[in-house]
Amino acid sequence: MSPRDDIPALKGQDGEGSVQVHQDPSMKIEGAKVFSVYGKGGIGKSTTSSNLSAAFASMGRRVLQIGCDPKHDSTFTLTGHLQPTVIDILREVDFHPEELRPEDFMTEGWGGVMCVEAGGPPAGTGCGGYVVGQTVKLLKQHHMLEDTDVVIFDVLGDVVCGGFAAPLQHADRAVIVTANDFDSIYAMNRIIAAVQAKSSNYKVRLAGCVANRSKDTDEVDRYCHTVGFRRIAHLPDIDAIRRSRLKKKTLFEMDDDEDIIDCRAKYVELAECLWAGTEPLAPGPMPDRDIFELLGFD
Repeated sequence: MSPRDDIPALKGQDGEGSVQVHQDPSMKIEGAKVFSVYGKGGIGKSTTSSNLSAAFASMGRRVLQIGCDPKHDSTFTLTGHLQPTVIDILREVDFHPEELRPEDFMTEGWGGVMCVEAGGPPAGTGCGGYVVGQTVKLLKQHHMLEDTDVVIFDVLGDVVCGGFAAPLQHADRAVIVTANDFDSIYAMNRIIAAVQAKSSNYKVRLAGCVANRSKDTDEVDRYCHTVGFRRIAHLPDIDAIRRSRLKKKTLFEMDDDEDIIDCRAKYVELAECLWAGTEPLAPGPMPDRDIFELLGFD
């Protein structure tokens, strides 16, 4: 047997040189609007995802957030604690999912948001795509997706390998969190390329980007104008967001002050925009050298 004899044949390419397998049709998430949140490591994806989940919940939507990071800290502002990961719990039962109950791997957070941490393989081993696949399989086996309006995948860093691009197989729209700086926009450009590759075989399309922790948006907007992308929200760099993380709370649980009220409104506006449906964007990612020319400094 050759090294790839056990890989199902691809019906099309997921990008040049791809050896990814296609999603099992039985694992398709149906009935819910599915969003995958990507961005440079440390840019605030988990903060964005959790506050977005809380915003959807405040609108009366039934929300499921899935953290896709071995740190398993995506949902702790919703639940107030770090919960165990799906992969760790499966390991405890020797990978017999029939022995698990929903409460073993899912926690109800603020506003009724259901929270799952997929986790990931030990460093340097395994594949994040397997972990995402097993998590969705487990949720479907326990019928946890049947009464859900919104699913949010909060995805590890700016890793866009086959494994951590796996949530794109389930998503309707991908949202990129960025900042008004070169490194964040460079990462966004690569993520755009990954989503565009996936969109050739899956329903996922780009919704736009969220400028986070940024006083200004001029560089983000210049990039978007150049490639045909769109900024759909702007969250300024304010101390209230940092304090909410330290308190293990979303902004929706924090005591009212002017900044917090304003930021909540921005998250609700973003949730309303995504719920209403965004125009499917097809920007053309730039070659690396061209980004240096566009955003670089003398």
